[in-house]
Amino acid sequence: MQVVTGAMGSLIPKLFQVLKEEYKLQKGVKQDVEFLLRELPSMHAALRKVANVPRDQLDKQVKVWADEVRELSYVMDDVVDSFLVSVEGSGPAASSHKLKELLKAMGKLIPKGKARRKIANKIKGIKIVVKEVADRRDRYRVDDAVANLAATPTVDPRLLALFKDQKELVGVDVAKEEITKMLTDRDGDVPNNKLKIISICGIGGLGKTTLAKVVHEGLQEKFELKAFISVGQRPDVKKVLRDILHKLDKKGYMIYDAPTLDEKQLIEALQILLENNRYFIVIDDIWDIDSWEIIRCALKDSNCGSKIMTTTRSLDVAKKSGEVFQLKPLSQDHSENLFYTRLYGGKSKCPFDLPVEVSEKILQKCGGVPLAIITIASLLDGKPREDWSKVYESIGFGHGENQDLDNTRKILLFSYYDLPYYLRPCLLYLSIYPEDYNIRKYTLIWKWVAEGFIKKEPKIGQYELGERYFNELVNRSMIQPIEPKDLGPVSECRVHDLVLDMICLLSEEDNFVTILDTDDQNNCLQSNVRRLAIQKRLMKKGDSLANMSMKQVRSFNTTTCVIHMMPSLPSFGALRVLAMEGCTFKGDGYHLNHLGSLVQLRYLGLRDMPIDELPEEIGKLKFLQILDLQGSCLNELPQSIGLLTQLKCLNASNSSGHAISALHFLGNLTSLEDLSIEYKRRYPDITEDLGKLTQLRRLRVCSHYFPMDDSVVTVLVKSLCKLKEIHSLDLVWMNGGEESEAWEGYVPPRNLHDLRLRFSRRQMFPAWINPSVLPNLTRLSLCGEGVVVEVMHMEILGSFPELVSLKLEWDHHEARLGDGGLFPKLRYMETDALPIFLEGRMPLLEHLVFRYSFEFDYDSLWNLQSLQKVEAICYFWKPEWQDVLELAVKAHPNRPSLLCR
Repeated sequence: MQVVTGAMGSLIPKLFQVLKEEYKLQKGVKQDVEFLLRELPSMHAALRKVANVPRDQLDKQVKVWADEVRELSYVMDDVVDSFLVSVEGSGPAASSHKLKELLKAMGKLIPKGKARRKIANKIKGIKIVVKEVADRRDRYRVDDAVANLAATPTVDPRLLALFKDQKELVGVDVAKEEITKMLTDRDGDVPNNKLKIISICGIGGLGKTTLAKVVHEGLQEKFELKAFISVGQRPDVKKVLRDILHKLDKKGYMIYDAPTLDEKQLIEALQILLENNRYFIVIDDIWDIDSWEIIRCALKDSNCGSKIMTTTRSLDVAKKSGEVFQLKPLSQDHSENLFYTRLYGGKSKCPFDLPVEVSEKILQKCGGVPLAIITIASLLDGKPREDWSKVYESIGFGHGENQDLDNTRKILLFSYYDLPYYLRPCLLYLSIYPEDYNIRKYTLIWKWVAEGFIKKEPKIGQYELGERYFNELVNRSMIQPIEPKDLGPVSECRVHDLVLDMICLLSEEDNFVTILDTDDQNNCLQSNVRRLAIQKRLMKKGDSLANMSMKQVRSFNTTTCVIHMMPSLPSFGALRVLAMEGCTFKGDGYHLNHLGSLVQLRYLGLRDMPIDELPEEIGKLKFLQILDLQGSCLNELPQSIGLLTQLKCLNASNSSGHAISALHFLGNLTSLEDLSIEYKRRYPDITEDLGKLTQLRRLRVCSHYFPMDDSVVTVLVKSLCKLKEIHSLDLVWMNGGEESEAWEGYVPPRNLHDLRLRFSRRQMFPAWINPSVLPNLTRLSLCGEGVVVEVMHMEILGSFPELVSLKLEWDHHEARLGDGGLFPKLRYMETDALPIFLEGRMPLLEHLVFRYSFEFDYDSLWNLQSLQKVEAICYFWKPEWQDVLELAVKAHPNRPSLLCR
């Protein structure tokens, strides 16, 4: 049974905090808290044991007991947090006189004496309930539910390659060839004839989407218009039609003002666009015939040889769509190849004492389903081989009608139960996101922090610990990493449909997350909802959700919704996380009225939201840890943010052209670990204030409008020298940065692994950018004007032992590489001029992007033995250059893809 431990993990440390002398508890209350501290740890341990036993193996009374303890932990946590909010001086004092005056003007949040008496009575009542629950634990013999906690594996470096090269590992090449023949009438080309529709059908996890992508990528260059669109289980057909229009014609999308069109108008717009054009469109993951028939109306046949490919789990839908390609499970050979590659890097690398008989039985049970094979291999990774038979016997496959699907689900569940207890809530939390959604690692981990899933540990930040959790979930194949273009660290992930189905079911069973993704679910809400996720729906005026009681809700997430009316903020009595992402407000908009009433808020996320003002009362949120405003419309931040002394992350960077014009408070936020800001006025104290933020691990600063003279550079460098914990540094000065010797005084910390510098005026190549100073650097981006990068500098860059991604965007640099084994781990390079690649250099380079407008030695590309992709971006491109480049690329043994623009 998945019974996460509720708020128990964060509650116990808070109770210890309450016992501190500074809070001056009355004698009776103190004794009650001491009793809770004696009893709760054993309850926590028992709850974790129960959580490791499959649900169908638990006694009903044990389930009831576990549910009661979990809900009780939430109630206790709310009471303790209310006490901490009510205590005067629970947070560090403001350091500036102005901020002290502002805090005084805000007044007390809760009357001190009345609040303490009320909380004392609640604690006494909780003590009585805890006694009763403890007695029942003994009667129900809860402690007999013993769990085997799995050991934590190290991050597996093979997994990204596994996903990237999946077409080779799972035998997709044969299926690709067959579908290509079906689409091209088996003549190897794409003739002009009637519209052809192929539907790939198979169970979840079989690789339908992967196969469709491979086929689409192989043929799309032969078509004028192309798109790859995901539909999903509960599609918003109007949004699907908008997505198709946007993918095919971004300008037309804006001209039509597509978000305002209804289904009929979108269909007509698409029909006009597709008239007399040859197109290739993939409609991925269709679940029902009705949705497909509406989409099909828009895809007009103009006898131009257009192609449509669909994927679906339903054979009925596939037959309605077009010619069916039934995707088969992997053969035994391909299954073994995938299985042993996941475990050992290849079948040839298997140990001599491999338990062959058990391996064959496991693969037989996996039924050739790639997801099942990857999942069970991840489960076995790191376990003694003598224990494999125990794993096989414990899987417990069923014998239902859809046995392949049933087997895969049970494998996933078994892998879920094998997760350490601390990873389970992190995985279940992914159910707040819609299917087929690209989840940003950055926001996900900070939400984990705000929810209390990541505990504090010495000598490591909570975000870094969260990255370890994230990597563990990737390593166990529970989430799928999305590799960034520059092949640097993973920044996004997705959840496979089968895994998402599983975690949504588990979240519902244990009241972990309640998901609302249709308009008819409001009446089904329970009174004890703790986390609410609203996905891709229309929140209309008069929506019953807006009038429901939210006093017990701890997390409120909305993703890509159209909002006419929201629940009032004061109705959220216990809210810790308020996250709205990519939503649209209708009517009068949304003004965050009464934001200051959310006194227990830890996370406020308004990413990609049309919010242009934050109220001054945000300063009342003294427990706020994360403020994510990326992509909002804010031009100014309230001064009261300087009161948020527990703030760990402030992200005020914008891609919409907005920049912040007031940052006087920055030096007060000394708890910051992550800061990303764009500002547009001259504030000399900004660069000085950065030196006060000594806990920073990630820093991105973009200055738009004021010149960066020598004095500002000197102060900036002095501040940066004080930041000893920096792992990632990104500095952008759009109007300044004259050549200055002050940079030579910068000594970066040795643990810096991500460095990006952009200046708009002349800069010398920094002498401190060398492997002896930065031995752990994995990503480097240097951009500026008028800088000459000489051969010696390229040799320095080539000597970084861990460098994976390199971007050089300066006016001129000499690119011929000298002797020696340079760039041993480089996988991505972007440059203003194409280097001359000598044999043995850059042995792992996969992706090359270059800009410039002169001829160069294309033939040296042959020496890049791992090259997979070439991009040429030239502003004064000559056709003969492209011809030469195309010949060089075609002659390369890897046949890398080529994009010229």
